[in-house]
Amino acid sequence: MAAPGDMTGGRPDAAAPAAIELRGISKAFGPVQANRDISLSVPKGTIHGIIGENGAGKSTLMSILYGFYKPDEGEILVNGQPINIADSQTAIRAGIGMVFQHFKLVQNFTVLENIILGVEDGALLRPSLSKARGVLKRLAAEYQLNVDPDEVIENLSVGHQQRVEILKALYRQADILILDEPTGVLTPAEADHLFRILEGLRDEGKTIILITHKLREIMEITDNVSVMRRGEMVASVRTAETSPEELAELMVGRKVLLNVSKAPARPAAPVLEVRDLTMVDADGVERLRQVSFDIRAGEILGIAGVSGNGQTQLLEILGGYPEKGARVSGEVRMNGAALPLSGRGCDSRQRRRDGIGHIPEDRQVEGLIMDFAAWENVAFGWHDAPEFSKGALMDNDAIRRDAQAKMERFDVRPRDCHLAARNFSGGNQQKIVVAREIERNPDLLLIGQPTRGVDIGAIEFIHKRIVELRDAGKAILLVSVELDEILSLSDRVAVMFDGRIMGERLPGQTTTGELGLLMAGITDTENTPDSAGIPPGVTQDALPEGSA
Repeated sequence: MAAPGDMTGGRPDAAAPAAIELRGISKAFGPVQANRDISLSVPKGTIHGIIGENGAGKSTLMSILYGFYKPDEGEILVNGQPINIADSQTAIRAGIGMVFQHFKLVQNFTVLENIILGVEDGALLRPSLSKARGVLKRLAAEYQLNVDPDEVIENLSVGHQQRVEILKALYRQADILILDEPTGVLTPAEADHLFRILEGLRDEGKTIILITHKLREIMEITDNVSVMRRGEMVASVRTAETSPEELAELMVGRKVLLNVSKAPARPAAPVLEVRDLTMVDADGVERLRQVSFDIRAGEILGIAGVSGNGQTQLLEILGGYPEKGARVSGEVRMNGAALPLSGRGCDSRQRRRDGIGHIPEDRQVEGLIMDFAAWENVAFGWHDAPEFSKGALMDNDAIRRDAQAKMERFDVRPRDCHLAARNFSGGNQQKIVVAREIERNPDLLLIGQPTRGVDIGAIEFIHKRIVELRDAGKAILLVSVELDEILSLSDRVAVMFDGRIMGERLPGQTTTGELGLLMAGITDTENTPDSAGIPPGVTQDALPEGSA
């Protein structure tokens, strides 16, 4: 194995200067040492993966490279030349572009307007827009980044929004592209399409730095990979000379179980019964269409589907906060009692009293108050519980003790319950939400994307806790765009398309290809469609690998 940061292998001539070289980079935020004496060399024309647990320092290191932070110590070289990257404009001029995990797009601007934002040629926008249109057309054709330049961002899928971010960097003539957790919000099929785009960029001589925690992606797409742990670079290796098991152990510092281990389910009485659930939003669009299913105590029902096919609305209604102005009909029963679907009594507080826990899809919008401290967020929704009360007042000391204990058990880093939620990495924010909901011991747990943006060690831990909850006789509804997660955790799998349940399968008796067809609205598995036969609203690259 190569020494940490010693990476001269890869596709290009090893004698050529590295695209990026970091020497002895250190960065601290108060008492927290985010990066410690990190050295790294990224050859030109390669895809270089950087992996590590949440809080390992990956994003901090790349933020230094992009000029968001200044290192306390160390030196940066770009194409062999030392450079002081004082801000992001300096990084852009040096040919460095970055695509963030949470996109930096103006939602009510068009694609074209977002592309030129900040790099307009003058006070008049028309010449800038005209120039950008031509460049965008060429870049889209060259790198398979097709997107309508006149479409408003909020109308685009997440995968197409990510293409806009990449086009923004290329329009600014980036030769070095940093992608931070780029598949965290993509379906498997969208991720596969992104990989083809990245391979095309590499083959054109671009250098890609890929920050991720997903070992499948590392093994599939990268030439070299560097591993960070607790702020230090612990190893750099050629991807072809390592394995997922070795990388997982390097990331966590111990052997990690990569597959979910669980006994067969022992389902009991129905906990949740849903009959003909229909929802029409405020614009008159039917988001749910006569959805029916049951979940029994002691089982996990997984919901698979391309994002945007009604899963979000289903979780919101069951969680007690349907979209404002929506019309909801049908019947939902919890432990035999009917739940109100709108109006008085349909709220998340009452749902919790009914025994329903909820890990929402968007932790930052629905799961946390980002400016509140971790201890406040751990009590979010439960602040009036008896154990948190001193007469008519909240017992803040009790809440802090409870939060600190949960952070210890769920390995939230850093373990400072006084830090605001926004100061934790995305994965550690997710752990705070998961700890809060699982440890309330609900009869029914609604889970939306439980491991989005979470590292391999935390994924193993969260999966174990979900299975433990099932084995304790709880009912679990799992929504995930990760088909591997759905298949490994679920006892039954239902597939949603266009607001409908298209079918139900047992994980051991189906394939990702069959599920992919159901996800595209195709129930006849005898006939695989060509691209012309894919139903409206589903693009070819939205289908899972092998499904079309």
